[in-house]
Amino acid sequence: QVQLVESGGGLVQRGGSLRLSCAASGLTFSNYDMAWFRQAPGKEREFVAGISWSAGWTTYADSVKGRSTISRDNSKNTVYLQMNSLKPEDTAVYSCAADFRSSVYNSKYARSNTYDYWGPGTQVTVSS
Repeated sequence: QVQLVESGGGLVQRGGSLRLSCAASGLTFSNYDMAWFRQAPGKEREFVAGISWSAGWTTYADSVKGRSTISRDNSKNTVYLQMNSLKPEDTAVYSCAADFRSSVYNSKYARSNTYDYWGPGTQVTVSS
């Protein structure tokens, strides 16, 4: 079966950095557009960053633009999220998600119901 497993979360001070990883199995990874979402306590899940199946297109939420980089290694079935200059408001559970590649991904990437598979998430806590 399909599994997405995130890692790399943890406790970091304001201004610090983390690199999240999401390892996929049970699917042909290079056929999937991938994204990172996050959910803070008491808040709705929100889109963070997305990358097309070929890595030819990436997009970011305004809240992380300029501080984060999404990338993927199709040979390792893994997608990454490098986060720098972390702020307390970045504290959340970060989850990766997979959507079978689509020519219209760039119009639907921010919607949770776009994605077919989800990982359980990894906690990121930024202290002030």
